[in-house]
Amino acid sequence: MSFLHLITLLAVALVARSQTQLLRGSCTFEADSCGYTSDPAYAAWTINDEGRFITAESLSFGEKEKHVLVSPELELRDWSCVRLVYQISGSGSLQLHLRSEEENFDYMLWSAEKPSDSWLIASVDLRNISGSYQLLFEAKPTRGMGNSVAVFEIHIIPGYCMECNFEEHHLCGYSNQWNPNVNWYVGGSLVRDPRSNLPDDHTMNNGRGHYMYVDSVYAKRFQEVAKLVSPMTTTPMTGCLSFYYQRDQAIGNFFSVFTKDQLGHYEEIWRPDVYATSSWKLVQVDIKAPHPLEVVFEVAFNSARGGHVALDDISFSSEFCHTETEPEFDPSVANCDFEEGLCQYYQEQTGGSLWNKVSVKPNVYRIGDHTTGTGSFLLTNTRHASRPGYVGRLFGPFLPGNHKYCLRFYYALHGFMKIDNALALYVYDENNIAQEKLWTVSERSRDVWTEVEVTYLKPMSTKVAFVSICRNFWDCGLVSLDDISVTLGDCRVNAGPLNPPPGHCNFETGDCGYTQKKKAKKGHWLRIRGQTPTSYTGPKGDHTLGVGYFMYIEASHMLPKQSAQLMSTELRGSSVPQCLIFFYHMYGSGTGTLSILLRKGDKERLLWSRQGEQSVSWMKAMVDYECYTRHWVIFEATRGSSIRSDIAIDDVVFKKGPCKDPGDSVSYSGFSENFNEIEY
Repeated sequence: MSFLHLITLLAVALVARSQTQLLRGSCTFEADSCGYTSDPAYAAWTINDEGRFITAESLSFGEKEKHVLVSPELELRDWSCVRLVYQISGSGSLQLHLRSEEENFDYMLWSAEKPSDSWLIASVDLRNISGSYQLLFEAKPTRGMGNSVAVFEIHIIPGYCMECNFEEHHLCGYSNQWNPNVNWYVGGSLVRDPRSNLPDDHTMNNGRGHYMYVDSVYAKRFQEVAKLVSPMTTTPMTGCLSFYYQRDQAIGNFFSVFTKDQLGHYEEIWRPDVYATSSWKLVQVDIKAPHPLEVVFEVAFNSARGGHVALDDISFSSEFCHTETEPEFDPSVANCDFEEGLCQYYQEQTGGSLWNKVSVKPNVYRIGDHTTGTGSFLLTNTRHASRPGYVGRLFGPFLPGNHKYCLRFYYALHGFMKIDNALALYVYDENNIAQEKLWTVSERSRDVWTEVEVTYLKPMSTKVAFVSICRNFWDCGLVSLDDISVTLGDCRVNAGPLNPPPGHCNFETGDCGYTQKKKAKKGHWLRIRGQTPTSYTGPKGDHTLGVGYFMYIEASHMLPKQSAQLMSTELRGSSVPQCLIFFYHMYGSGTGTLSILLRKGDKERLLWSRQGEQSVSWMKAMVDYECYTRHWVIFEATRGSSIRSDIAIDDVVFKKGPCKDPGDSVSYSGFSENFNEIEY
């Protein structure tokens, strides 16, 4: 390559870089840290002596377990993309968090643990939010020689991460799924082979720009495939995907565009309607991405004479490209917790109301609703419909076809001798014809609210029906239904955050960083699933799933008035009120006290407390509090007078306050003349 060619290429690269608008918070660490600082509470990041990157070394740990790099205060008025160039050497992890000035904790946006011998690129979409925010880069290199985490470059640019004109060396995070014979390559530039029939770049409309292309010249087998994969979306998005392509010798190649979700499921969203194009052709296709996905550009060749396909200028808009595209549908119209009625659910007009909205006062015999423990739920085969041979059908609202839905609900059975036909879920079409049985109860209930999740997809508009059949009065019991919710996508994809914020925990995968000091004269919190071992105390199942995990104290292992403390991870404090929400279970004639304490430094203060037996149900608690500095929240359980004093907690959540509801005002002692009263 001549000196002139080299100067020209450098000039093109500089022009391309100058065309990329960098927002505040971007940094190449060439001269300084651009306002990024190390959190003094943790180990310090250090800028390389020669510049160009900042690193977190395991040898600089001391007594501190991680490095936290904090950005200057930023504003996010429009959708933007964080593009991060990083490297994990040896063993360790790197996480990106978003810190809002009004939140008590930091949201994790992205994480990586895979080590590499070279720099890697990550792309993270940031939705527009109100107020200022900060980005936090949390590095945890494993202790030992040779382990480190380095950040080479942070670019924050306006727009979406899947957008790319391929003018920069990092290719916007697009990756080529390597094939020994056919692959996507960078095309264009002044040094290309003059004998090539590849096109000029579309962005600059000349030979100096760049694009991606795949050529069949090295194809050796039938249907050799090349895949170019976009960065994974990290937040729900809908709109118009646009790109330009050229296609040569189209009879010898197949060009398609797919979406691919986290489970590896592909869905074709476009294929060309013309055999070949002599110039760049614009394509616009609508995308609905309620969950993370990648866009895959796939080309397959039949032979080495299959020609080429070129791709350039991928962009995205939040407006749909086609007016006939249905706007994004909100499936929450099918949600219902039955606190304010039946929502959009209804029953058949014939045969009377077999599903009844009821509530149960806190008592020691019958469980209340799943939502709060004191609210309403639906009950069938009640005293108003206790007759053999009935069929109770509860229908939901119609939902549009060609959407994949995740339906979740909770049910409980009581008193059944046989569970055949006790409860089943069907999907009906607009002609009121059952299309499919989606689910049926398969296990005998233990008076526990149990979660069910069902994924379904139908081409036509449909509604679901909850069906309970009683063929013989003596075999039938009570069927309870509560907390129905519907979301778009596969239930396995929408299973909730794998890495919830600090303080959030349902205890399904561990203790979420909650800790306790185990001393000889103190009790311990235990993580368990199923029923607690002592009879007539403790829950029969957890609140999250009915068959999952929760935390509790085993009173038979403790002496009266002994206590156990479970402490949250550190919460950073906030300038606005906070709301702590959790579920607690206090059932047993000797039940002691459950208290919520706020620890700040060496001082503790009481936020909330309940004493004595409350109910056989899981009860919802909502606690308002304010704290502007770093602190911890402690769940303290004190054993009562007898071994029937198990106390349990589950589903802990911190939210920006104040709490919307008036809070948990129930102070029921468990002793009433109406232990088992059901209110209709």
